[in-house]
Amino acid sequence: MSVVIVGGHDRMHCRYKEICKKFGCKCKVFTQCPANFKNQIGSPDMIVVFTGTVAHKMVNAATNQAEKSGAYIKHCNSSGACALNEALEEYFAGAK
Repeated sequence: MSVVIVGGHDRMHCRYKEICKKFGCKCKVFTQCPANFKNQIGSPDMIVVFTGTVAHKMVNAATNQAEKSGAYIKHCNSSGACALNEALEEYFAGAK
């Protein structure tokens, strides 16, 4: 399973990856907007958007990519480790 995390804090980058690894997921984290962001998202199974710490441009690109690829998208107001844990638990509970 692949997860793309959009937004969040730079200092939490490694923590986000650890949490995803705990759930057995491959993870891409975008805390800043790279040049060709919409092409780098790819076709993940889930996109987590931390809405409090992300630019509108990134939210729009992530939402459009989720619609194209059929990915599950979860918007979280908080950008902490607990919010990511809850989002992944919610996804896996609904997937079973």
